[in-house]
Amino acid sequence: MPSASFTSSRSYVRRSRRKVANRIALPNRPSGNIMDPMIQNIPGPSASSSSNANSSSNPTASSLQNNANASNPVVSSATLDASSIPSGALSTSPSSSCSPGDASSQSAAIVVSTTASAAAGAISSQMFVDVSGASNTQSSSNTGPSTSSGITSSCNFGLVTGQKLHGASCASNLVGAPSLNANSGFIGAHMMESDINSHCGGSGSSATNDIGTSNACNPLYSNSVFCNASSSISNVTASTSTSVASCSHQSPYDLRRKLPTSGHEQWCSTNLTSPSASNSLANTSNTSSSNTSSSSSQSVPCSSPPLMGGNCSSPSLSVMPSSSSSSSAIVHAPLTSATFPVNSPATGAPLGPSPTVHSSIPQQHCSALPIGGIEDNNFMLPARKRSRRLYAQTAETPCMTGYTGSNTPTGPTAAQYLQYEMPDEVLLAIFSYLLEQDLCRLALVCKRFNVIANDTELWKRLYQSVFEYDIPLFNPELCKFVFEKPEESEYANPWKESFRQLYRGVHVRCGFQEKKYSGRSILFFNTIQAALDYPEERAAAVAASGSNSSNNSSNGGNSGSNPGGNCSSLGNIYEDNISPIDHPGPLIFLHAGHYKGEYLYIESDVALIGAASGNVAESVVLEREAGSTMMFVEGAKYAYVGYLTLKFSPDVTSTVSHHKHYCLDIGENCSPTVDNCIIRSSSVVGAAVCVSGVNANPVIRNCDISDCENVGLYVTDYAQGTYEHNEISRNALAGIWVKNFASPIMRENHIHHGRDVGIFTFENGMGYFEKNDIHNNRIAGFEVKAGANPTVVKCEIHHGQTGGIYVHENGLGQFIENRIHSNNFAGVWITSNSNPTIRKNEIYNGHQGGVYIFGEGRGLIEHNNIYGNALAGIQIRTNSDPIVRHNKIHHGQHGGIYVHEKGQGLIEENEVYSNTLAGVWITTGSTPVLRRNRIHSGKQVGVYFYDNGHGKLEDNDIFNHLYSGVQIRTGSNPVIRGNKIWGGQNGGVLVYNGGLGLLEQNEIFDNAMAGVWIKTDSNPTLKRNKIYDGRDGGICIFNGGKGILEENDIFRNTQAGVLISTQSHPILRRNRIYDGQAAGVEITNNATATLEHNQIFKNKFGGLCLASGVQPIIRGNNIFNNEDEVEKAVSGGQCLYKISSYTSFPMHDFYRCQTCNTTDRNAICVNCIKNCHAGHDVEFIRHDRFFCDCGAGTLSNQCQLQGEPTQDTDTLYDSAAPMESHTLMVN
Repeated sequence: MPSASFTSSRSYVRRSRRKVANRIALPNRPSGNIMDPMIQNIPGPSASSSSNANSSSNPTASSLQNNANASNPVVSSATLDASSIPSGALSTSPSSSCSPGDASSQSAAIVVSTTASAAAGAISSQMFVDVSGASNTQSSSNTGPSTSSGITSSCNFGLVTGQKLHGASCASNLVGAPSLNANSGFIGAHMMESDINSHCGGSGSSATNDIGTSNACNPLYSNSVFCNASSSISNVTASTSTSVASCSHQSPYDLRRKLPTSGHEQWCSTNLTSPSASNSLANTSNTSSSNTSSSSSQSVPCSSPPLMGGNCSSPSLSVMPSSSSSSSAIVHAPLTSATFPVNSPATGAPLGPSPTVHSSIPQQHCSALPIGGIEDNNFMLPARKRSRRLYAQTAETPCMTGYTGSNTPTGPTAAQYLQYEMPDEVLLAIFSYLLEQDLCRLALVCKRFNVIANDTELWKRLYQSVFEYDIPLFNPELCKFVFEKPEESEYANPWKESFRQLYRGVHVRCGFQEKKYSGRSILFFNTIQAALDYPEERAAAVAASGSNSSNNSSNGGNSGSNPGGNCSSLGNIYEDNISPIDHPGPLIFLHAGHYKGEYLYIESDVALIGAASGNVAESVVLEREAGSTMMFVEGAKYAYVGYLTLKFSPDVTSTVSHHKHYCLDIGENCSPTVDNCIIRSSSVVGAAVCVSGVNANPVIRNCDISDCENVGLYVTDYAQGTYEHNEISRNALAGIWVKNFASPIMRENHIHHGRDVGIFTFENGMGYFEKNDIHNNRIAGFEVKAGANPTVVKCEIHHGQTGGIYVHENGLGQFIENRIHSNNFAGVWITSNSNPTIRKNEIYNGHQGGVYIFGEGRGLIEHNNIYGNALAGIQIRTNSDPIVRHNKIHHGQHGGIYVHEKGQGLIEENEVYSNTLAGVWITTGSTPVLRRNRIHSGKQVGVYFYDNGHGKLEDNDIFNHLYSGVQIRTGSNPVIRGNKIWGGQNGGVLVYNGGLGLLEQNEIFDNAMAGVWIKTDSNPTLKRNKIYDGRDGGICIFNGGKGILEENDIFRNTQAGVLISTQSHPILRRNRIYDGQAAGVEITNNATATLEHNQIFKNKFGGLCLASGVQPIIRGNNIFNNEDEVEKAVSGGQCLYKISSYTSFPMHDFYRCQTCNTTDRNAICVNCIKNCHAGHDVEFIRHDRFFCDCGAGTLSNQCQLQGEPTQDTDTLYDSAAPMESHTLMVN
């Protein structure tokens, strides 16, 4: 049988235009009301009710009526405890017992029998569950009469307050055209339930002329179903045979159908008895003992034609006991006069009387399908491809013949026409007047009805009339409600599926409390508090009802099962051992409006959800002026609040203190979910949202906490919670406070434009902050203070009006993989004994520095990428002592690392490069330790010590700087040990202006100028260094430079290994100076030196070369195996320029030619004087370093000892002067 669930929704197929040849010749429309049984010449259904619990044992308790009560099909029922029926076994397939000799037991075409039974319970959505495949067998209790039923469909949407019905609770033999209860009012063609005093536990059974079932339902405030099913039957056949012959019939939709072997196997003959026989036998069959009959309901295969579109041999569920004898039933055709209401699209309420639709088909009581004119293989085809049914026009059709005694030809019944012939468009128009329960029943009739009843537009209209949402809202899991676009939904009919998931809820909607409709079981309240109080009131009523029923059960022997027992689970909803997934708490929808002054104190697992079109949260506003707007306390473990606006607007003139009042207050031992809410507070104290206390663990997500005159979110006192995707902005104080060992989880929040700090953790506050976007706050984006220890991961902290991260007053914290950029001050501030971990962050484009550590700050700064900042990438000052390692510090507009004002720190294994000023500055008493760093490619100096800067520089690679690799000046006294210093464009190490320092075991090589410069009263110590391959001299000491050079290897330099000039006086001990391209040691320009125990050998121009007037102190030196090419060139008559060119300065006698007008800057070698300037007025100047200007071609006379001049240049007495760093001037 087609499923009635929401999940089987398919768009209907437009029926093709039928050919005229296939049309059915229909009789003329009868005059009058065709629903009148008198016009139809059939007995109307009679009803007799019994209110006595023991009436089933009294054979005279009920009297049969024939046509007098045709409009009142109410029947009393014997109860069956539905707790023995599994909820997954529900079905409404036809189930019948038939006898070969009595065709009246065939399956009914469409039977209308609706009884309204009061039920103590809430809304159940079992009607929306797919029941097409459920089992058809069910055990009954061993009390009460044993009967069998026809087609049954249980409805349990009823709502009862006390003993009054507030919805439709019924068992119906027809899904699609509910008949009116005799005790019900009829308004706008919808059944308006009136007060009915029938109870769930009715145990009597009375016979009527119709098949009827009544389900006394106790549905919970959930999707659970608890039913006491009762049935009343009429035996209307004269046959009392107890033998049941099974005959088989396949559904016309079943493609596996076997062809019948005879007409009898294809159709059952139908012979209806007279009403009088029915009455007499009904009275006889209705007498039974109370507690002795025990049998199970059975689904007996029969050859009855499947007019309901189902297969009678398919699984079905009967909730009524079955008698051991065969029970026949009169098959009533459907009522073909019905009215359909027109509903308001906004509220679902009927707008007024609707037109009455009359069928042109007369009522025919025949359950036989057409015979003749239909090929057997026609039933092998799908429903939409079968040819039209042709109906025999002879008296061979026994249905009406046996009943009316006439052989008048008959046509299709109204049920057949409705089910098989009426166009889809007409059915769709009819279905559009029905409500959700009716559509669900219709979906159980046949495949065709199932398709049309699941039309998405039908359900969209119904859905929006109840919930008002523009798109479906789904409840995929506990405490989660999400909107999903229909085109993106995985459900075939998302509107219906959403209806099913949300149907259990009650609504707060002014003006709707008194409106109730048949086909809809929804409660409305005028206030939120009334809706919150309803579950407790209902639980109390159910408990009282259960107690009374239990007493009745013990006193009345035949009272049947206790209906109150089925409600026992209601109390278990609030017990800890019941899973909240199995029993979700109350669901309350708040419709559009401004709810002002209601104090919501929530201590249960209730769900409050806004319901409105457009922006839902903006349309539903809860506001309060005194006391917290909403408070969650212990017990609200799975509470939910979503799609609302919460406001706290205290009266500023009020004398009532509200410093502890909040817009949203979440206390200890509760864990509600707050979702998609707008939260506002105009209180100048406290916070908009406060979460405090042990085990306070809410989920706050997708909320907007903005424009508050205080703190946005305050988490304190060991509270926890998860806070995701929230908008926290423009608050007067901090966006978020975390205090006193609170440890929230905050992910992907947007915290911006606050008038204070973005996030403030203090007084031992903790927490985990991930992927938050924090920007444009007036103070720091993230502040940590007073022992707070947060973990901040993958956040973006930027455009702060002061800094990015501010850690002070013993603050801690882990800041990992964040992007910190474009802040007006430093990206990270660390001060006052704080010790955070700054790791794997990108810190860039700051308007000042990257990381600023001051005021005795500490911290671990590692694996960060720091670049593009206006000031130093890392600044350490005022006794701060951080660990800085494995960072990349580059492309700064200032320096890389700046340590000053007694700053300290361990700076190791960093890469510092391409900065505008020095890679590392160390000054003003600072003593950092730099180890194993790569400092390179700077636009000035690599490492710059000045103004008493100290510290250690060990095992670093310092290379390729535009200035020197290392500069030491003005009293600075570092220890430079084990470094490799190369590629400096202005030398390797420059010590000047009183600089000091110990240079030990360094490799200084391949520098454009001298490997080490010592000048202007500087006095460093160089020990065991290797200074080689310089493109100038090895060590140059001049302008009063001093120093101690001990045990160094100085070799393969282009100029002198050691050049001492201009009043300098160093001490050279035990050095090895060799393989130089010029002299080993040259002393000139009134300089002096102390040379002790040095080895000077294999130098090109000689070992020790002394200028005129130089008198060094020489002790124990070993000068040997030098090449002495200057002496060889002089003795060979060569111009000295030939061996030196203009790049070297051999030391020898040089002259001036007065005749050639040479200046003090020109020098002429002795051989050129003898040959090129013979007879000229010449003058001896001194023995010093020079190259020959005559050989270079710079004089007026061409040198006779050389070829063409190579370059116009002056003789240089000293190496080129080094460039001093202008860092201080820039700074």
